[in-house]
Amino acid sequence: MNIAAIVLAAGKGTRMKSFLPKVLHPVFYSPMICHVLDSLQALNLTQTIVVTGHKRQLVEETIAEYQPAFVFQEDQNGTGHAVQLTEQILESNIEHVLIVCGDSPLISADTLQLMIDEHQDSQSDVTVLSTVVDDPSNYGRMVCDAENRLLAIIEEKDATLVQKDIREINGGIYIVRKEVLFSSLEQVNSENAQGEVYLTDIVGIANNDGHNVSRVICENPLEIMGVNSRKELMEAHDIMQDRFFDQLLDHGVTVMRRSTSSIHPTATLGQDTTIYSNVSIDSNVIIGSFCQIHDQCYIKDSYIGENVIIGAASKLIGANIPANSIVKPGSIMIFANDMDAE
Repeated sequence: MNIAAIVLAAGKGTRMKSFLPKVLHPVFYSPMICHVLDSLQALNLTQTIVVTGHKRQLVEETIAEYQPAFVFQEDQNGTGHAVQLTEQILESNIEHVLIVCGDSPLISADTLQLMIDEHQDSQSDVTVLSTVVDDPSNYGRMVCDAENRLLAIIEEKDATLVQKDIREINGGIYIVRKEVLFSSLEQVNSENAQGEVYLTDIVGIANNDGHNVSRVICENPLEIMGVNSRKELMEAHDIMQDRFFDQLLDHGVTVMRRSTSSIHPTATLGQDTTIYSNVSIDSNVIIGSFCQIHDQCYIKDSYIGENVIIGAASKLIGANIPANSIVKPGSIMIFANDMDAE
């Protein structure tokens, strides 16, 4: 099955109150769109297209290493319009289109693969990712019939009071048979509260046209979390940092007070190493086994051998600490920016 991914990344992100495009705001040390692209790369797709808009050049330069195709949405006329713009550059052998948002950094490759598998197994024309939450405010509602079949997605601004009580929400991720996608988009209008071409309208249209529409319910609502504000940016960072802490714990590393510490995802820590409170381990750090990193330490671009004690409130940048060493509390070691510096 030849699948193209379309990543929607044209928005300005007004609620961020920033000169930086929304999708370039860092979550867990990388622009949030990079997390989305990382998940997509794990799927072995045929093509990836990114729809840019606000400060397109900066976005395109930042993610150039992923080598996607780019489409420019000059006028912000909605998600449906953004997808329509990609039709002209989709490769001819594409059969299905996976649509994701560039501001959903928590979506996992596993969940995307599950969607693809379910879409294929059920021979669906349209498959939507949804989830169930306690507070569905600000999300589109999944409207189903008495037999629990998805009929339509209604945006909150257009929802009735009864529809607003629905707790199953749109995850903003779709996989659609290419012909159905663009034939449905041709029928979408902008007669809604926001005056935009809603991508969500393809669900109702596809149903009316007799196509097979299904959904996959994501068990973890956090995965579909969109990042639209500084508060949500912090929440997404904390979630990803906690995921990394869990990996460290599973590999035999002790993190005493994870709520007070931060560890960069490029850091490597050996078994039976203990990280105490208020520790910040930045990029390009290797720490051996049986080490103790005490309170209020900062470490970057450094190598620390096995069985090393780093005393509290020490600052190490570009340091090379041999095995079995003890670094006194309050030590400051700043060397050239490479891990071989003496």
